[in-house]
Amino acid sequence: MEAVNQIINLNEVAEITLGYSPKVKSSQRPKVGCSRQVYEVLYSFWDKDTLELAEHFQVMLLNRANRVLGICTISKGGTAGTVVDAKLVFGAALKGCAQSIIVSHNHPSGNLLPSDQDKRMTRRLVEIGKALDLPVLDHVIVTTEGYYSFADEGEL
Repeated sequence: MEAVNQIINLNEVAEITLGYSPKVKSSQRPKVGCSRQVYEVLYSFWDKDTLELAEHFQVMLLNRANRVLGICTISKGGTAGTVVDAKLVFGAALKGCAQSIIVSHNHPSGNLLPSDQDKRMTRRLVEIGKALDLPVLDHVIVTTEGYYSFADEGEL
């Protein structure tokens, strides 16, 4: 087998730029100060046709004043779970210039209590957030009849 001789120009590399151009003025973004307000924003954003069908995991991006920069769907799963990739969670937060985040997922069963897996994943995301100086302020489980807040229950 013959090796292909290829000359690589070391001066030809892609330029990477960082930018941020929000489409909504800060004063027009919802401000969240408690878990109830977080739930209301999340619930209004959630696709009601899938809330009781399949688990979705979402991350709410916040600025320093706790105004919502946006909500990003990280994963869509089945009736009993979804995969959460921490790299996607924090990649979205960093790209969106978030100063903190709130993670959330729904329980199609309507059960408000977190599973052991929910608790482990939350602890992991909180630790990664600390390392990145990008705090996870809460993890909210959303159902059609209410919500569960890890922060309110002292589980962060």
